[in-house]
Amino acid sequence: MTCSAKFANDIKRRVSEVLGAPEDFVPLHEPEFGGEEEALVVDCIRSGWVSSVGEYVDRFEAGIAAACGTTHGVAVVNGTAALEVALRVAGVRPGDEVLMPSLTFIATANATHHLGAVPHFVDADEATMGLAPNALRAHLEHIAERRHGVLVNGRTGRRLAAVVPMHVFGHPVDMNGLAAVASEFGLAVVEDAAEALGSALGGRPCGSLSRIAALSFNGNKILTTGGGGAIVTNDPDLAAWAKHLTTTAKVPHRWAFFHDEIGYNYRMPNLNAALGVAQLAQLDVRLAQKRALAARYISAFAGLDGVKVFAEREGVRSNYWLNTLLLETHMTHARDTVLKILNDEGLMARPVWEPLHTLDIYAECPRAALPVTANLAARIVNVPSSARLAGNLR
Repeated sequence: MTCSAKFANDIKRRVSEVLGAPEDFVPLHEPEFGGEEEALVVDCIRSGWVSSVGEYVDRFEAGIAAACGTTHGVAVVNGTAALEVALRVAGVRPGDEVLMPSLTFIATANATHHLGAVPHFVDADEATMGLAPNALRAHLEHIAERRHGVLVNGRTGRRLAAVVPMHVFGHPVDMNGLAAVASEFGLAVVEDAAEALGSALGGRPCGSLSRIAALSFNGNKILTTGGGGAIVTNDPDLAAWAKHLTTTAKVPHRWAFFHDEIGYNYRMPNLNAALGVAQLAQLDVRLAQKRALAARYISAFAGLDGVKVFAEREGVRSNYWLNTLLLETHMTHARDTVLKILNDEGLMARPVWEPLHTLDIYAECPRAALPVTANLAARIVNVPSSARLAGNLR
């Protein structure tokens, strides 16, 4: 047996011990329905209000805002739409550049591109897996210029409009450090909290750590509406504008159809919101289950040379959306063997996303040096993380 195979089998054994040697295939993260989902969806159907308005939309928006520690929530069709609209109301315009990690799900860049803006990639911090404040500052000091009072990329001439921190796998990024850099350079901050519902930094929930944030409720998230997302903010003007844009920018009137700007049909249907209301009622229990599962993984992998479980750092609280094994640099060569042996065993495991700057569609975008991004991308293995795997904590 090769060194890589032995190492991978050691990992497989420990994952199996955490999960209790399951007999069936174990997904990476699956939706869970243990409350009033069916009853509320049926009630929604019987009411006839299944589309873009209804009681459940209002209830879900209020509930998700409360969960994020904000005063306003706008429910939309998915997380990409939430990011696109959040960027637009934050001031991003066609031709602008938006600074973001390369180590993120493609939605972060796609939402920027949909606005006609340009993704601009900055390196990650190994301590958070998210955007590194020091790398952002150093890069801006190197490429940013003031021209007629406007911050631009001196190499392209395009305006530098915003920065989008993303909480990787639910672990809060260093928002305080990033906010300081953004304030210094006059950049808007749009928080990509798609994976971070229930996580917190210094006691403040993710989603409330910047002026505006976006979340996702895809089927693989902690809470799902089937397909869905939300914009959350404490700014009533941004919330009102986001809601207006996502409902086709139609001016309220008893019968007339008048639209005052180019908007989107991005409103979350009431049917999906009914599912979300039922899911929200289970959020605290689900978070407790996920943290218990993470604690088991951390304990199981303690002392195994060559790998560690990525754990929350001091001062933060992670939802542990995905449990992440981080291979030591000297074991990077074994990553694909680990992935193969786990999946062959019926334990779904996945690497991190391909860094966005390596994709042909974004290869020509501006970027800083990305050594930490490349290093992390070669070492990450995500293992089964569904809340139910921790058992019933009720």
